[in-house]
Amino acid sequence: QVRLWQSGGGSEQVGGSLRLSCAASGYTYMLHCMAWFRQAPGKAREGVAAITTGGGNTYYTDSVKGRFTIPQDNAENTLYLQMNSLKPEDTAMYYCAAKDTALCGSWYIWLRPTYKYWGQGTQVTVPS
Repeated sequence: QVRLWQSGGGSEQVGGSLRLSCAASGYTYMLHCMAWFRQAPGKAREGVAAITTGGGNTYYTDSVKGRFTIPQDNAENTLYLQMNSLKPEDTAMYYCAAKDTALCGSWYIWLRPTYKYWGQGTQVTVPS
């Protein structure tokens, strides 16, 4: 089993920066890729950024390219989401997710049912 514990988030002004953390514990060696999803009120949960744990391949949804990065610290089993140039439309609950299958290619990377492990969620608010 794997557990994911999130920290960070909060409220930040437009153009500011925030960093989210996701600490993994348990059988972390089983994980093939990890991702950040977000869900705004009344909207479906969407993939934001993802990374393969071994090769470090990264994926970003178009709306965050050039603003968000997804660094990982393998020694600490921690995933981050560095969010820069924040916009009001970034306001959402953010979730860390991980999967222990090799379905990490571009076709599968945003498929929520393929992620077995989820963090508890953390709120990010960017007032307009």
